[in-house]
Amino acid sequence: MTLKQIHIVEEISCSMRLQEYGVGVFQHIATKSALKKALKKSLITVNGQIASSATVINGGERIEYQFTSNQKTKTRLVLKLDVVYEDEYLAVINKPAGILVSGNGFKTVANALVQNLNPSKAADAVSPQPVHRLDYATTGLLLVGKTSSVITELNRLFEYKKITKEYTAVTIGAMQSEGSIEMKIDDKPASSTFKVMASVISERFSFLNLVALSPHTGRRHQLRKHLLSIGHPILGDATYYLDSLQLKGKGMYLHASKVQFIHPITHEEMNISSSLPKKFIKLFPEMYFEQ
Repeated sequence: MTLKQIHIVEEISCSMRLQEYGVGVFQHIATKSALKKALKKSLITVNGQIASSATVINGGERIEYQFTSNQKTKTRLVLKLDVVYEDEYLAVINKPAGILVSGNGFKTVANALVQNLNPSKAADAVSPQPVHRLDYATTGLLLVGKTSSVITELNRLFEYKKITKEYTAVTIGAMQSEGSIEMKIDDKPASSTFKVMASVISERFSFLNLVALSPHTGRRHQLRKHLLSIGHPILGDATYYLDSLQLKGKGMYLHASKVQFIHPITHEEMNISSSLPKKFIKLFPEMYFEQ
């Protein structure tokens, strides 16, 4: 059975290509890769013409997406998420460990958003969609868009590095108090800074450190690779670790703890933080963590 979804583009401040505008417009097109696949299969038209990634959106266009439904009843994913912030246009949730943000699997954060967030009443409301990723084992703040225009704008803010993220990690070994790491990842420049907030003596690891991390580029596994490169991998990392210094069974100690950006609709400066998981506090009980 072929189904059709229609989206009318509202007035926009400047023209953009469909590959930038189209992410998140339709429920089944939540990522750039999904949009590219739909365009490649000629499933999207703009004003009646088959669209491509280069199709220009100026405002007022009628975008149609046709897809096939097998009419099978989908099993509802039951997953309670911690909602840190929510309004009509966007939300921030605490991603739990051991779950993918999105993808082809059933148990993903993306599939659980509808049951955890209030539907938007905005004219361009869509099914809520994550606008960035966190690794499978990473916990913490994940930014979600609830309207097509806000999803587009948040993607643009990420592209132009207008969204600041801070992570907290537990690392292994005696570290200098602060510093920067400049090391290419996949032959691309990558930059991170760190600051040690507390250290404790460890019988097995010599020292464990509570570290604030700021990635200044967005390479895959950047913080994990950077910390390993200076000899201080993240505790519990099952991929990037030193021989004989791998902690198993406790998960990875990496948490997205802060996010800062300008709200695309209200233009308010958003400073959102998340308290650390209990396993962090257990290692550093003398520290006081504020939501």
